[in-house]
Amino acid sequence: MSELIAAGAVLWRRRCVGTIELAVVHRPRYDDWSLPKGKPHRGESLPVTAVREVAEETGHTAVLGRRLGSTHYPVAAGQKVAHYWAARSAGGSFTPSEEVDQLRWLPIEEAVDLLSYPHDRALLADLDGATAAAGLVLLIRHAKAGRREEWERDDTLRPLSRAGWGQAEALQALLALFGPQRVYSAPRTRCRQTVEGLATDLGVPVIDEPLLSEEGYLADPPACLRRLTEIAAGTGPAAVCSQGGVIPDLVSRLASANRLDLPDVPPSRKGSFWALSFGGTVPSPVLLAADYYDDPLG
Repeated sequence: MSELIAAGAVLWRRRCVGTIELAVVHRPRYDDWSLPKGKPHRGESLPVTAVREVAEETGHTAVLGRRLGSTHYPVAAGQKVAHYWAARSAGGSFTPSEEVDQLRWLPIEEAVDLLSYPHDRALLADLDGATAAAGLVLLIRHAKAGRREEWERDDTLRPLSRAGWGQAEALQALLALFGPQRVYSAPRTRCRQTVEGLATDLGVPVIDEPLLSEEGYLADPPACLRRLTEIAAGTGPAAVCSQGGVIPDLVSRLASANRLDLPDVPPSRKGSFWALSFGGTVPSPVLLAADYYDDPLG
């Protein structure tokens, strides 16, 4: 049986304090109420698919948050697997089409009642936690920069390789889907180059963070943990570029300190990143979820 992949989002907006509304769409072809989703275009990553499909079906721009999981169900051509994110609406306007002729914004309880399929309703079970996230940190490992032993100058100056620039360009588009507003980097040329395109797009500086370098982290891991939490407590999502000798241990320590069960922390390949969702109050936000995204170029 073939597996058909799709991606979408639970699109939400805050109407007033304590009130969340979700976007539920009606598809006339199936006469059902569902969550916006669709198949990826050739070469398209699933987060990009999710944002594009939300725009096409609802007219709204989605800002991605934490992953909500996947649904699995049989269809005529095989097994459908749809991957979903919680996504905040950054605004837009719905226009009916042949594919989607109605959109309703509903409180969570009413959305659960209207949705046609149990697998869609199940995605909403943990939505309160996803919409409560007050901070997001995109913790990035720098892109490829060749071999350290082949670089004869100061290693802090080692630049991205041609492959690394390709990764950085792919990351630039992918990270933007999460709505970052601030950019930080370990003081390494390869780290700054990985996120400088994103910073240019946002019109913000790349802020040096010595604690996020390997030597800074190894000298005082708790201080780095505190600094990352301070960044999470700032205004708007943040992109933070660091190194392979920092990220896996930092994520593990952060999860342990917040009693978040992460059974498998991968070694963080070059060009990969973690989306770390924080909740709670300033100055001590709590890690609620940690989603790992591999090298966008595979």
